[in-house]
Amino acid sequence: MSAQTVPLTEDGVHAQNGVRRWLGRRMAYWLIVPGGLWLAIFFVVPAFSMLSLSLMSGDYIHGFKQTFEFSNYSRVLSLYDTQLFRSLYFAVIVTLACIVLAYPLAYWIAFRAGRHKSTFLLLLLLPFFVSFVIRTLSWQLILADNGPVLGTLRHLHLVSNDFHVLATPVAVICGLAYNFLPFMVLPLYVSLERIDKKLIEAANDLYANRAQALLRVVLPLSVPGLFAGVLMTFVPAASDFVNSQLLGGTNTTMIGQIIQTLYQTNQDYSGASALSFTLMAVLLVGIFIYARVLGTEDVMEATAL
Repeated sequence: MSAQTVPLTEDGVHAQNGVRRWLGRRMAYWLIVPGGLWLAIFFVVPAFSMLSLSLMSGDYIHGFKQTFEFSNYSRVLSLYDTQLFRSLYFAVIVTLACIVLAYPLAYWIAFRAGRHKSTFLLLLLLPFFVSFVIRTLSWQLILADNGPVLGTLRHLHLVSNDFHVLATPVAVICGLAYNFLPFMVLPLYVSLERIDKKLIEAANDLYANRAQALLRVVLPLSVPGLFAGVLMTFVPAASDFVNSQLLGGTNTTMIGQIIQTLYQTNQDYSGASALSFTLMAVLLVGIFIYARVLGTEDVMEATAL
């Protein structure tokens, strides 16, 4: 005899649905376990270790011990406040430059590239197949006094012989903007790609010109991409040390260089940790203020659309 299926009672159906809901809720928590462990191991634990080390006293020879030396923070800030503000200043300029360059590029790829979108995105990401240091060294060659740019301009008598770009803020900002430009383009492209083209057509039907449609329809709907792009550009630009070391000079030293020197050369682990934690705190406060000014609720609503 074949087994007969016994129909569930109403209580049985409710119980089965309750079990499914319980499993669904638990499954959501289990899905975040790998990412949570990753963040705990590679961010939370190192952050607490860095905080603990920043409050220690001692030296490389005699060792370090925990004495809750809060004066480490005032010491490094009094010595390197100029480099800290310079790094934030450079990061702001680089972020604004990337917005100006990235938005038209992302807009064109999203709305005008057609079936060649993937090709243009590949060309945009192609430099990332080369080492970060090598890409920066290429700018060193391009901006050299006898390089293809300045050498040609000198040959045409458009600039004087004593004019140079390397070891100036312009060179550092150009290198940073070049290296972090894709971090601004990609989030903007994703955000623009999600915009329903019918909304732009509706704006045109309501007698909006291209500029009005861009400012009142496209730009507000691309806020999530702009929000992510600013974060992905500003944070690494403020903490970068490669571009300032290879393209800059003594007057363009950034906070990343100071931290590297304190840690690797001076073995001042407490000072380097205090400066690193200060930079992280400043960036977190800046991000929080930026999110409050921009409005996280508006960003989430635009994302949901």
